[in-house]
Amino acid sequence: MTELEESLNSVNLEGNEWKTRYDTQLELNGQLERQITLVHEKMEDLQRNPMDRLASIRSYYEVPVDALRQRLKVLTNEKAALQGQLLDCRLRIEQEGKAFYKANAVRRVYLSEIAKLSSTLDVTRRQYQVQPQRERAPESQQYPVQPHRALESHMRK
Repeated sequence: MTELEESLNSVNLEGNEWKTRYDTQLELNGQLERQITLVHEKMEDLQRNPMDRLASIRSYYEVPVDALRQRLKVLTNEKAALQGQLLDCRLRIEQEGKAFYKANAVRRVYLSEIAKLSSTLDVTRRQYQVQPQRERAPESQQYPVQPHRALESHMRK
């Protein structure tokens, strides 16, 4: 009996949490709808009265010259900072492009080496299968391991 009561209480608590979330979402939706209607009203006003579009520009006539100069200075500094960020992004993109092409070239070298080695291995396997059992050389003599110069030269770069 107590277990049933505990489960009922936990379900009620869960329901309250979801009810709270639902109520919060309804309130948020209402606020968003009010904002949408305000934006629509402003758009309609601007469409009806095109002269009102210049009101924001005319408001600068009322601002003192010193404040405008200070605002211009701030905007100039922001512009310089953004141009610096743009230059940094360009340089980073160039560096990443170079790194990509280098890695891609190394990948191609590896793929060509793998293709060469696999074809050599296939030929060697065929020869090994064709040779009679008694003529075979010991494995250490048959498959000498030598470093590949192309890979070594690329790894040094």
